[in-house]
Amino acid sequence: QGLRNHGNTCFMNAVVQCLSNTAPLAERLALGRYRARGARAEVTHRLAALVRALWTRDYTPQLSAEFKNIVSKHSSQFRGNAQHDALEFLLWLLDRMHEDLGAASPAQQSRGPPEHGDSGGPCPLQRHSPSMFPRSSLTCPHCLKQSNTFDPFLCISLPIPLRQTRALNVTLVLQCERWRFVRVGLAVPLLGTVADLREMVAREGRIPPEQVTGARRAGNTGPALGVLRCGGVPQVILAEVSPRGFLRSLSDPEALGAAGEEGPVYAFQPPPARCAGTAPGPRLLPATARSSDCLHRTPGGRILLLLCNTAGAGPQLTRFGPPLVLREERGISWEQLQQSILAQMRALLRGEVRAQGLGALFRIRLAGGSAPCTYLSPQDPRPLCHPAIDRALQLSGAGGPPHVKLTVEWDLSTKERLFGSIQEEVVQDAESVRRQQQAHGQQHSCTLDECFQLYTKEEQVWGTWG
Repeated sequence: QGLRNHGNTCFMNAVVQCLSNTAPLAERLALGRYRARGARAEVTHRLAALVRALWTRDYTPQLSAEFKNIVSKHSSQFRGNAQHDALEFLLWLLDRMHEDLGAASPAQQSRGPPEHGDSGGPCPLQRHSPSMFPRSSLTCPHCLKQSNTFDPFLCISLPIPLRQTRALNVTLVLQCERWRFVRVGLAVPLLGTVADLREMVAREGRIPPEQVTGARRAGNTGPALGVLRCGGVPQVILAEVSPRGFLRSLSDPEALGAAGEEGPVYAFQPPPARCAGTAPGPRLLPATARSSDCLHRTPGGRILLLLCNTAGAGPQLTRFGPPLVLREERGISWEQLQQSILAQMRALLRGEVRAQGLGALFRIRLAGGSAPCTYLSPQDPRPLCHPAIDRALQLSGAGGPPHVKLTVEWDLSTKERLFGSIQEEVVQDAESVRRQQQAHGQQHSCTLDECFQLYTKEEQVWGTWG
């Protein structure tokens, strides 16, 4: 049933239609199930007559004109034919009805019904007022005593539930040949830490929860076999890698908010230790130590190395091939280290290459840390015993095993001769990448019911008792 416009009264008509279609309120008004304060409740009486006429199809323009005149009589703000805001009129109208229906004074409202022995039923004022009276309950966690109050309100500001996760792609560098490089999509918590990401990577990569310290177990064919674990914590190294090489390693206490902003995140699974049990970490040398000091130590310490291969110089420096992870003895020579790196890259080589007698095929630079321009010397009999290596181990941060990031720099001619025009690694995307992009690419939406659920969610209130 429509309402006649009496000159810019669309704001008033919209509010009347909303109240008329609010079933509990419309029923009380149309059937006269309210208790008003006699002739003083003119606004409520005229509204009730108008709503009744809408539902009985007895509406005439005279009824809505009389309602407008009564509103103008009690509020100079809405006199004349100016335009007004519908919400502003709605709040005024509900407040006026609250007065017309004999509501309690503000002092009585704040006290509400008796606090003790409350049965949880509606406030008696609800029988006489269109205002809402939500119950606010406070329970002592020690004595479990409950206090209930009913506070009337005309409008309420509801919080909007926000998305709690974001999509993050992580490239796994695993020790299983079948699943060597795979990119997975994760829904990481916005307020989480890198430690949470490390656990998620372990689950997504199907890293077994039990401790594995030696060779692969018979019958295992999953993508992450022989992973070294310590105390149930996955030994995964997380680092950001750009097209020019390593940026930084991620440590467990860091917030996840900035992870992946500077460059894609890679998760490296260290090679398994050669013998059962956790391999002891290397003893760190003082900053003033020389590489020759390692010659007088027990040559049993092993070190985890993360490698990126780059070609070119200056601004043209670019990464090629996949990043690698290997575990080496601290006391190996440059020739042995070079041969080990080439063995890791044998699938990319154009032909058989023997490092013996060829001299240094590349340069090795420490990436990240406090000394990004430190190079290892081919003339050093024990290059991995350089003091800068020890400093890099100290700066590798909490989370994952200690490691050192190295950039292997090739000149363009040698790179082209051995590897051709190979660029960055080819990574297989898991189904989770598409799934997470689709889930987080859609505009976040919520229902009104979800907003109310968040508003009424129980929370712990801390205070000091007198």
